[in-house]
Amino acid sequence: MSDDPMHMTMEPAAQKSAPDFLGVAQTMLTILVIAMFILTFLAQPYRIPSASMEDTLLVGDFLLVNKVVYATPGIWHSLLPYRNIQHNDVIVFHFPLDPATYLVKRVIGLPQDRVRVFAGHALVNDQPIEEPFAIYTRSFPSVFRDYFPSHLYTDPGVNTQWWIELHRDVHDGELFIPANMYFVLGDNRNDSLDSRYWGFVPRLNIVGQPFLVYFSLRETAPSEITGLPDDRLTHGHNWWAQLAGMARWDRTFHIIR
Repeated sequence: MSDDPMHMTMEPAAQKSAPDFLGVAQTMLTILVIAMFILTFLAQPYRIPSASMEDTLLVGDFLLVNKVVYATPGIWHSLLPYRNIQHNDVIVFHFPLDPATYLVKRVIGLPQDRVRVFAGHALVNDQPIEEPFAIYTRSFPSVFRDYFPSHLYTDPGVNTQWWIELHRDVHDGELFIPANMYFVLGDNRNDSLDSRYWGFVPRLNIVGQPFLVYFSLRETAPSEITGLPDDRLTHGHNWWAQLAGMARWDRTFHIIR
């Protein structure tokens, strides 16, 4: 054994560094595994590219979607808040006309409901509903959009197959929603291509419920009424280069209702 005090004090330090490094690596791996589990099974990030859900969701919002809230309860039923889809829920779903595309809208009608729109305002089972979330931006007049459903009028944005189905499901001026189907509208009622234009959302198409805006950037999007729905959700994360002067910090961690 050496009598050199320098040698005696350095040896324990060298032995201590290895466990510290392994501990940090283990912690980082654990965090990574948990993050991957959450993003794969519980929550997923999306970005809002259109104004169809304003003022609830703004163009440039980045949101997290709860992917299990509507799932069939399993062994985790006592730990996770499963529940049925309800009126006024905001949902993310596969667009029925293009399942590879994700859209976000608000549930207005549930299976077996009767719905219609009068002067832009929704009625469910012949009763007006409270819509504090709805806005009505200035737009061109549209009898089809504002007095839905109407057999006398159509619109260039209406899907042809849906127009045919309307004649089957409309009774006494109301649209009857079949089992396992949902009727959705955009909160920006005059600038949203929604169930009025392309039909019901099947239960199997529903991905989950957005619950949090974790970041937001000021962006501009084209009007949705000029073509197919442009509120298709993306997974883009190119916002680091746009932070300066473009971030809406007041929307960070904003709860979606």
